[in-house]
Amino acid sequence: MISGVPTLAHQAGSLPDLRSRARSVRRATVRMAHSGKTAHVASALSCADILVALYFHVMTLDEDRFILAKGHGCMSWYATLAQRGYFDEALLQTYAQNGSALAEHPSPGCIPGVDVGTGSLGHGLSIGAGMALARKVDARPGRVFVLLSDGECNEGSVWEAALFATARRLDNLVAIVDYNKLQAMGRSDEVAALAPLGRKWQSFGWGVREVDGHDMASLVGALEAVPFGRGRPNVVVAHTVKGKGVSFMEDDLEWHYRPPSADDLRRALAELED
Repeated sequence: MISGVPTLAHQAGSLPDLRSRARSVRRATVRMAHSGKTAHVASALSCADILVALYFHVMTLDEDRFILAKGHGCMSWYATLAQRGYFDEALLQTYAQNGSALAEHPSPGCIPGVDVGTGSLGHGLSIGAGMALARKVDARPGRVFVLLSDGECNEGSVWEAALFATARRLDNLVAIVDYNKLQAMGRSDEVAALAPLGRKWQSFGWGVREVDGHDMASLVGALEAVPFGRGRPNVVVAHTVKGKGVSFMEDDLEWHYRPPSADDLRRALAELED
């Protein structure tokens, strides 16, 4: 049982249901970005499909744990948690307001389902590796899923954690990289020469799958195939588009920083209708 909420039964949503849910999460995300007057809406939109696949199909919520290492993408996480039943969706309307539990970066225990604070990039995978190791030591079931940004893979602490996970044979650890190809200052592959990202993870001893991060069938198929090899940690490199779902935000670095205006919100919601 998850602290603060009733027992949440496992769900295995159909692909049409998952796609519809992802659009709903995106609608909630752009509303929060507008009302909170905050940045990072495009970073949140790029990982919406991944979050929905995990919470509405893949994860067993009483056993598995999730860490959003890319804490700046939390709007879509908050929306997913609310729609999954962790807390009342009305709380989303308070996002980024003084005194709200929903800050621009998640803090530990701020709402049910948030175990650790993130936003200072490079720490999430280390925490996840520790949680996965604890499960091994205690012979407990369950997997640990960690969602990273591609720009976060610039951090040396990510690769230190990757080496540790391989050494400890943490096949219950699943990293997912939201590879949207943009970060704060430019193209990810130009800032730090990430490509070929999948082969880099493979060279660190991880089992690797590369998928279209907006193709729900591919996402679900890859995540259901975990572990990719016995005794090896797992990574899904999800090729995504920053701002996915809103045409004028897609693959545009400006939306790493810019909050949507009232007109932007109207246009975005029109595009995100079912």
